[in-house]
Amino acid sequence: MVTSNTKAGIGSRAMNTLRVVAVLLALSLMIGEAWRSWGVGRPIMFVLDDQLMGGFLIATAWAVERGAAHSRAAFSAAWGVVAGMLYGSFFGKIFEPARAQAGNWDLGVLTWLLGVAFFTSLIGLWFSVILPERADR
Repeated sequence: MVTSNTKAGIGSRAMNTLRVVAVLLALSLMIGEAWRSWGVGRPIMFVLDDQLMGGFLIATAWAVERGAAHSRAAFSAAWGVVAGMLYGSFFGKIFEPARAQAGNWDLGVLTWLLGVAFFTSLIGLWFSVILPERADR
């Protein structure tokens, strides 16, 4: 029999895992964009958006652990921002590869990595919404 405390314990472990995934995804996007743009003359606004997106995801992953007010909603919103930004980037490279600016990446590798990141963000968004609240709050 699964009790509410058991569900909360499973939810807490799952949320901790999701927080780790969020930080890893955010750092990979931030570092990957810096590498992609390094020395190729890309406008700074196309670099900063990934830094801001990653920072938002990291900050909200941290806020969820601290139990800050509305942190779960902000965490889900951060996942949504990541998914929304990656949607255009990923599908733009799929449907209009001639317009893609791969920078220091091979276009095929970049597209594959963006696809993995995009689908990870969708899964993260889904779990950030459905996981139960922690029992100790």
